[in-house]
Order: sequence, then C-alpha cells, then structure tokens
Amino acid sequence: MEIEDFERYSEIITNWIANYYREIRNFPVLSQVKPREIFDSLPTNPPEEPEPFEKIFEDFQNIILKGVTHWQHPRFFAYFPANTSFPSILAEFLTSALGIQAMMWITSPSAAELEEKVMDWLKKMIHLSENFHGVIQDTASTSTLVAILTAREKATNFEINKNGFSNQKFTVYCSEEAHSSIEKAVKIAGIGSNNLRKIPVDEKFSMKTGLLEQAIKEDVQNGFKPICIVGAFGTTGSTAVDPLEQIGEIANRYGIWYHIDGAMVGSALILPEFQHYLKGINTADSFVFNPHKWLFTNFDCSAFFVKDKRALLET
Repeated sequence: MEIEDFERYSEIITNWIANYYREIRNFPVLSQVKPREIFDSLPTNPPEEPEPFEKIFEDFQNIILKGVTHWQHPRFFAYFPANTSFPSILAEFLTSALGIQAMMWITSPSAAELEEKVMDWLKKMIHLSENFHGVIQDTASTSTLVAILTAREKATNFEINKNGFSNQKFTVYCSEEAHSSIEKAVKIAGIGSNNLRKIPVDEKFSMKTGLLEQAIKEDVQNGFKPICIVGAFGTTGSTAVDPLEQIGEIANRYGIWYHIDGAMVGSALILPEFQHYLKGINTADSFVFNPHKWLFTNFDCSAFFVKDKRALLET
C-alpha cells in the first residue's frame, strides 16, 4: 500500500467509525449469528494474491460486523463497563502508526517515561498512598497473577524462581465471590487450586474475616505457609466490597502479602464520596484497577500498583 492509498483509505475508515457511532443504536446489542456462521463465511484457503482494500473492507462490513457484540451500544449491560472514546481511538491510531516495542527504556524512552508519569497521575487521581509504584498490565487477571507470583517469591526469599519447588505447601485466600482469575493464577503459579481457600461471604457478599483468620490458623497448624490474601474492592458479579481494613490487619498480623482487586470499581476512588475505602486499600501490598472499564480507555489497560518495587522486579 502506498502512502497516498493509506491517506485515502484511512479517511474512509475514519468516516465509517464516526457513522458507526451515529448509528450504533440501530444495531442489535447481541450478534444474531449462529455458531460457525462467520467461520463458514470466510474462504477455506488463504488468499494467494493481494486483494484490494475495497474488497477487504466490504468483507468486514458484510461478514465480520454481523458477528460482533456491540459493547459500546447504549443498551449493553453485560459483564462490566468497557467504554472506549474518540480520544482513545485516535490515540490507538497513533500508537499503531509508531509500531514500537516498549519492553524496556532503550527500546522507546518516551513509552517508558510516559507510562511512569501517567501511572503517577492515576495514583494521585485516586489518592493512593505515595509509597505505591505503578506499572501497566494488560488485564487485572494478569495483575493478580503478578501479585501472587511476587508474594510467592517474597515468602521464599526468591528461591522458587531459582530452584523451583521443593516441598513447600502454600495457601492463598479470597472470598467465594472473588474473580475466577485468582484460581487460574494459583494454578499458573504452581500453588494448586486445592490450596486456594475460598472464604464464605455474608449477606452483602463480603468476605467473613472471622472465617478468614480461622482458615489461616488451621493452615499454619497443618504445616501450610499462607502467602497471599486477595481482597475485593467491587466484585465483578455484584460489586461487593470486602472489609478491606480488617483484612489488612489480619494480613499484617500473620505477615501475608495483601493484594486488592479493584478492577471493577477502582476508578470510583476519584470521587470524594468513595475515598473512605482508601483507609483499607492503603494497607495493601498491591492494588489493581482497570481504566479500560470506567475511564473511557481502550481495552486493554490495567493499572497495577505495588509498594515493594524491588520484590516485583526480582520476581
């Protein structure tokens, strides 16, 4: 594709996007296709010759679009908020154009320093404690995995990364209402789903801290090493909030890493009327929330904060 063609086609796509948002109410929220309908509509074999932009864009509109669930539709109420915005779309355009790899400072200094600055802004916007340090992850699921891995390494003086597991028996704690990513994380971390303790909840779907401490005591007596508690600041299923301050006290008492999953509603901390939750959140060792849910940012953008930066880096 020549630059002149790119200019022409990008104008076509930009106009299409603008019109899509004007007309989005006319689409059904949920795709009406049957399973395999999109798959069977596409060619069996890859193209052997280039196809013109017009043909590819026609396939997008006639085949792909009918299989889309319209997450930006005003009547979309499933799962969780996932709102993009025109500024975010334009920013995505620019980052795609630059095509950089931002894996370390030298590969693109601007990306590294912009990320650090924006994470500092976010920390100030939600009034997190100054001793938190932020880094962008793709999802809160990844952030939780990173937190559990860091907890595992700190609890073993970073030996498992070097030597692997020996005979350690670790336990991790969350509520029965916690996100499924926690169970996946303990599997990936080698801890095992049988060693994830799902603590019962009360009538408000909040973790019962008395049962949490009881479970910790029993595990210690049975030769387990508790390494991480995951508290919820707004569960995905019901936006329930665990008693964060009480959990923080328990974590501190037993020397356990305390991670808070605020993926769903963490952005609400910008508002003064929700900042009383910070007393509990600031007791945590790590905290995550997702700007790609309430802050009109394209997926994926998960803001992960940790107090012990050295432990994260060594992990």
